[in-house]
Amino acid sequence: MLAEADSSSGRGAFITVEGGDGAGKTTLAKSLADCLGQAGRAVRLTFEPGGTRLGRQLRTLVLDPQLDMGDWDETWLFLAARASHVNEVLKPALAAGELVFSDRYSDSTLAYQGYGRGLDLERLRRLNAEATQGLRPDLTLLLDVSAEIGLARTRARSSEGDRIGDADLAFHRRVNAGFRTLAAEQRERIVSIDASRSASSVLTDALTIVNDWLDARCGDS
Repeated sequence: MLAEADSSSGRGAFITVEGGDGAGKTTLAKSLADCLGQAGRAVRLTFEPGGTRLGRQLRTLVLDPQLDMGDWDETWLFLAARASHVNEVLKPALAAGELVFSDRYSDSTLAYQGYGRGLDLERLRRLNAEATQGLRPDLTLLLDVSAEIGLARTRARSSEGDRIGDADLAFHRRVNAGFRTLAAEQRERIVSIDASRSASSVLTDALTIVNDWLDARCGDS
């Protein structure tokens, strides 16, 4: 059963969907936004990088397989896109009391650039805090699927590569291991979902998690 809209609270909620390539983040975020919107909630669906005009331009650069860039160059582009996203989309939507679903956010930087690329995690955390102005998700759904399954899905879906998706299997395994480490460290915020199953099964679990969380949040208000 979908949670009813809580129009009286006047507070927005920020839920992120994370996971490695091919985990099904975009499909799940859209489905959740559709379901909660149909239940009467004011919902905003967004994504990174690309939720703003600047973000879309930076996304083109950072994923361009023909463009050679260093690991920190890549990181700064993602952070710039995130800063724009926070200012132009996330903060206004939350201030308006909307339920925001974002396909990727700051955990992706820690998993991809930290665990995947091997950059300093503490420095990345500090930079994330600056780029986001301290805005953290209220709840994160981590779609957990093996790198092998995820990459097979992405390559079956499109023959067009990108800089990050084309990285070797070892890189994607490190990314997924990084996400799992983050989930183990932050159990109060990050909930893992087995994403090796069908999209409908994943959505069923995710709706239960989100609605239970929203019910508990309303009860605490």
